[in-house]
Amino acid sequence: MEKDMENNMDRRSFLKNLAVAGAALAFAKPTANAQTEKAVDLVAVMGGEPDAMFKKAIAEMGGMGKFVKKGHKVVVKPNIGWDKAPEYAANTNPILVKEIIRQCFEAGAKEVAVFDNTCDNWKKAYENSGIEAAAKAAGAKVLPADEESYYSKISLPKAKKLSDMKVHKAILDCDVWINVPILKQHGGANMSIAMKNLMGIIWNRRLFHISNLQQCIADVCTLEKKPILNVVDAYRVLKSNGPRGKSVEDAVLSKALFVSQDMVAVDTAAAKFFNQIKDMPLSDVQHISHGQTLGLGTMDIDNLNVRRIKM
Repeated sequence: MEKDMENNMDRRSFLKNLAVAGAALAFAKPTANAQTEKAVDLVAVMGGEPDAMFKKAIAEMGGMGKFVKKGHKVVVKPNIGWDKAPEYAANTNPILVKEIIRQCFEAGAKEVAVFDNTCDNWKKAYENSGIEAAAKAAGAKVLPADEESYYSKISLPKAKKLSDMKVHKAILDCDVWINVPILKQHGGANMSIAMKNLMGIIWNRRLFHISNLQQCIADVCTLEKKPILNVVDAYRVLKSNGPRGKSVEDAVLSKALFVSQDMVAVDTAAAKFFNQIKDMPLSDVQHISHGQTLGLGTMDIDNLNVRRIKM
């Protein structure tokens, strides 16, 4: 009955405003002068639609042509884990996925493939997330990932808990790949962002849950072939009952996007942003600090060249 008494629209508007305003607190240093020649390490965009925010962000990063070259085979890896519509914020926003694919082709990509090792039935998840239709409309191939034969074993010599892992052949065979997670609360890992999204490129992830989940998430990110970009979708944020969500009321329309080549840095920034919506100390998201310990990136975003854009 408590839920019946609260004004959902007012609550969502409040959280939206808090999240967008609070994002400015996620970074301690001011935006660098636009004329600086120093490479941009991380971009945070607030207040726009998913495709428009990505256009702004990738321009700040130097354009898609900096990352995708003519003739490249590209994989775009969203979170498509759940048989849920976009308003539930369980999966990456399809509008964002479509724009990233479009820009890959514009940069000269020979082909673009999209896949995820889903938790729900993969055909239903691909369809109801809206990602299959969006990907195909942009000219991408949509690949299955539900059979072990799609994966090949690789070694992880820098990992602490895992010695090897079976990785989807699309990742191993492509020239470059782009990691496109959605920012959300997760019942097991506490947060699911860029590092956690790599669980969707592997087969034997059940090992993670019977071992040290936080360390295993960091370990799989030590694979040699890292994403050239990490694009964190925070257009809608799943603040409760993640990773799947129970109702649309679990999601907040926050209209944000974070982009970086550094998985640790982008997860740090996104987690700080989430903390403006719902309390989630960085110390509770241990795989991020484990990633820093493994040399995968930095949590010290105060010393990075960060661009913040308000649309």
